[in-house]
Amino acid sequence: MMKNSFKISRIQGKDVERFTELVELLNEVFETSNQIATKNQLKKLLNKSDFHAIVISKENKIIGGLTAYQLEQYYTDKSELYIYDIAVKKELHNQGIGKELINFLKDYSAKNGIETIFVQAHSNDEQAVKFYESTFGNGEKVDHFNFEIKPTHNNT
Repeated sequence: MMKNSFKISRIQGKDVERFTELVELLNEVFETSNQIATKNQLKKLLNKSDFHAIVISKENKIIGGLTAYQLEQYYTDKSELYIYDIAVKKELHNQGIGKELINFLKDYSAKNGIETIFVQAHSNDEQAVKFYESTFGNGEKVDHFNFEIKPTHNNT
């Protein structure tokens, strides 16, 4: 894919429509039907300096993107960036688009005091693991635990 045929940009501020388009793309590529948060929640996220919604577009149509969270550290003054989701339209896989998104993040990180970018992938998601190995190098095995919080009725 020719480098100048697409544009990479960060969605910020009030561009909820563009962010919604990204979330719809993530649902499409991951073959999920996750509900999209309210416009207020999306605006809140877009206005946080430590939340990153990055899209890659061709002819103003989103063809890929990622979301990431910047995490401040206490062992150093630098921070880390956690890629939460990354996806490229299925028909455009293996054309270097995902790598362009990662390179954009690497450049951004180098300029903004971020010393590490990390991401999780399920071991059985061979496509994701292969992509991350080709982009980041060898991964490390970790155990991941979720603790689901049951809502209480006292929301003060």
